[in-house]
Amino acid sequence: MTNYRITSCRICKSSKLYEFLSLGSMPAPNKFLAKEELRKKEHYYPLRVCVCQNCWLMQLSHVIPPKILFRNYLYIPSTSETMLTHFKSLSEEVMKALALKPKSFVVDIGSNDGTLLSLFKEKEMETLGVDPATNLAFVARMRGIDTMDNFFTYTLAEKILSHSGKAKGILATNVFAHIDDLHDACRGVRMLLDNQGLFILEFPYVLDLLENNEFDTIYHEHLSYFSVTPLLRLFREHDMKIVSIQSIPVHGGSVRMYVAKNRSHYKETHVLSDFIEREKVKHLDSNSPYDDFHHRVEKLKKELANHLKRLKKREKRIVGYGASAKGNILTNYCNIGTDILDYIVDSIPFKQGKYTPGKHIPIFPENRLLRDMPDYTLLLAWNFAYEILKKQWIYRERGGRFIITVPHLRIE
Repeated sequence: MTNYRITSCRICKSSKLYEFLSLGSMPAPNKFLAKEELRKKEHYYPLRVCVCQNCWLMQLSHVIPPKILFRNYLYIPSTSETMLTHFKSLSEEVMKALALKPKSFVVDIGSNDGTLLSLFKEKEMETLGVDPATNLAFVARMRGIDTMDNFFTYTLAEKILSHSGKAKGILATNVFAHIDDLHDACRGVRMLLDNQGLFILEFPYVLDLLENNEFDTIYHEHLSYFSVTPLLRLFREHDMKIVSIQSIPVHGGSVRMYVAKNRSHYKETHVLSDFIEREKVKHLDSNSPYDDFHHRVEKLKKELANHLKRLKKREKRIVGYGASAKGNILTNYCNIGTDILDYIVDSIPFKQGKYTPGKHIPIFPENRLLRDMPDYTLLLAWNFAYEILKKQWIYRERGGRFIITVPHLRIE
């Protein structure tokens, strides 16, 4: 299957790319398999990470054609109470920051099933979702959220502008890192954005990823792993500025960033310099933190494999919790198959009855956990650990234990 190795940085175009970590070759992380597909050959793709030694953007060294990854997509954040609460808080903050009113036009890039936009539509605003996943765009339209099942590009932004006019707010939650041509996306955002509008994006913060050993956040869909410094350069190149930035806890540590046109009335926040200084103090402009991360990941892999083997020797039953892309990276990289995990439970009906890519571990509904009462459950969706541990209090009261790998191996 076609994939290509990048030869230059997707922000500054430098060819000074330092590869510091390889997680091997893996199947697409969200391509869950039906039983009849198990006999077919799976396509594997390199999963290698490099950092640009010019602008210090961390990024994948190989890119899979996006249609393979996103046309039929099974990650649905609205199934999580954590994300529903997060979206509500985000929508309220955006409405306040932009003083949005009924009929204000809001666009969501990577709108998924329309959950976030529905909070704006409830306030009688004009909304438009853009998402390449045909299955999710259909769900969103059934909910009354106008959605284009396409990739966001400059050309698509032109079409939206001609049909609907400028957008007061453009949202991109946990999706900007999926885009290969960041310059084309920025040109599209700038053209579509109102002169006094805001581009609001959220993404996992690379400093949290590195410090918390979040190696399973690295997968084929996430092409870039952002710190603030290279994004400052990107937006300045497109006559835009970062006007507000804050840390948020979702997905193991993320950043919420507000970007506006240079000509707008918004002023750059002093917090921006705090982020940049912190990145300098942590030496993100050198190879050392990336090399250190590589060594810690290899150590964690060995610790987890040895721990699971010891449990199996003691004849303990182990299952997984959360058929997530993160989980599929972990099981493939650490070589955890059905010889270790009997099955995985997950709350999303679309995934139940299917098998994980690569390791072909069967997926069942969550209620199987209490029915079977396995001794240990490997938490594969650690970014929702608090919600899951709270939800499964009966399992834990009856003696079930959770194995958590991030930021370090522990038993709860």
